[in-house]
Amino acid sequence: MPQNRIFVLIAVLLVAGLWLYGTFFAKPRSPHQRPAGTTSPGNRRVDKTDADWKKQLTRSQYNVARDSGTEWPNSSELTHEHRQGVYTCVCCHNPLFTSATKFDSHTGWPSFYAPIVSNAVYDEPDGGRTEVRCSVCDAHLGHVFNDGPEPTGLRYCMNGVAMAFEEGK
Repeated sequence: MPQNRIFVLIAVLLVAGLWLYGTFFAKPRSPHQRPAGTTSPGNRRVDKTDADWKKQLTRSQYNVARDSGTEWPNSSELTHEHRQGVYTCVCCHNPLFTSATKFDSHTGWPSFYAPIVSNAVYDEPDGGRTEVRCSVCDAHLGHVFNDGPEPTGLRYCMNGVAMAFEEGK
């Protein structure tokens, strides 16, 4: 019995310590700042509060697009989408990619070799990778790699949950 009480005491102290640290000492993550000189199509911008994004998006959309998460491979219907159309940002409906630039990268995520227009997305360093964000609302979309097909040699590896598909455009 004394061992159980010691274990419970340690667990309670650990939880209390983590709560105190998070409440009084940890610095909140600063909001994302887009790189200087970044433009968007038509200089369009969409700025909303986190509360507004949470109302608009599903939990998985918010986790990926606003909190820089990653969906599971092959979890998005857009990975195997083969109709003609346009892929847009799930947050602001900014056109991002066309089906003409989509290819099967065998990675489990929708992949494209070029955005619909050069300033539809922007990229920035993300550790050892390069993160891709929507240029209108700064949503996290995925990452870009240098192992794609010609003509660009790029592979925009996108999270399907961060995009919507509009057929026929």
